Amino acid sequence: MIATPHQLADLLRPVKHVLLDFDGPVCSVFAGLPAPEVAWRLREGLLATGAQAPPGVETETDPLALLRLIADARSDLVAAADDALARLETEAVCVAQPTAGGESVLRACSRTGRAVSVVSNNSGGAIEAYLASHGLSAYVAGVHGRVPGDPSSMKPNPRLLLDAMEFAATGPEECIFIGDAARDVEAGDAAGVATIGYANKPGKDVRLASAGAVLIVDSMQAIAAALV
Repeated sequence: MIATPHQLADLLRPVKHVLLDFDGPVCSVFAGLPAPEVAWRLREGLLATGAQAPPGVETETDPLALLRLIADARSDLVAAADDALARLETEAVCVAQPTAGGESVLRACSRTGRAVSVVSNNSGGAIEAYLASHGLSAYVAGVHGRVPGDPSSMKPNPRLLLDAMEFAATGPEECIFIGDAARDVEAGDAAGVATIGYANKPGKDVRLASAGAVLIVDSMQAIAAALV
C-alpha cells in the first residue's frame, strides 16, 4: 500500500504548487507540550473568566476538537477560546518535534521551483513562529491557518485549501496536498486537489486509503526524494 519511488515521482512530476499540512508533515506540534495539557489549560482559562463550561469539555483532550465543541455550544466564547488556543499553540511550537524529512520537502520544492503553502487547522501565528525559529520562512510562499474566531474554517472544510490556491493564483490541477489525517483527504477532495497521505502512525495507511488518498507514504523523506 505504501507508494513506490516511481509512483511518487510520476505523481509529483507535473506539480507546481505543494499544499502542506503542518502538524504531522512538518512537525509534531504537541510533542513537547502535550495536547491533553493544552486542552486542560484552554478549558481552565475559560473557566477562570467565569464562563460556564459547555457539556463534554471536561473529557476532551484534543485542543482543536475542544475548540469545535466550544464553538458548537457557546458561540459567545469562540473568539476568546480561539485566541487562547493560538497563544498555547505558539508556546507549543517552541518545543515541537520536527518531522524527519519535513524540512527536506521544503528544500526540495525550493530547489525544483515549486511553491509551497502551509494549510493547517493550527493557528497561522503559531505556524509562522515555528517556520521563523527553524529558518524555514523563505521556503513557504503562504501560511493558511484556521480563520481566527471561525473554527468551521478548519479541515475537512476545503476553505483553507481554496484560499491558498486563490492567494497563489493557481488551480487544483497544478497542486498536490500532503496530509496525515482523513480530514485532510476529505478537504482535498472537496477542493478538487489530489492528496498524498502521510501515514506516520500504525493504522493510518488504511484510514488514509479509505478516505481516498491517491498515494500513501510512511516517510516525508520519500516525498523529498521524489521531487525532481
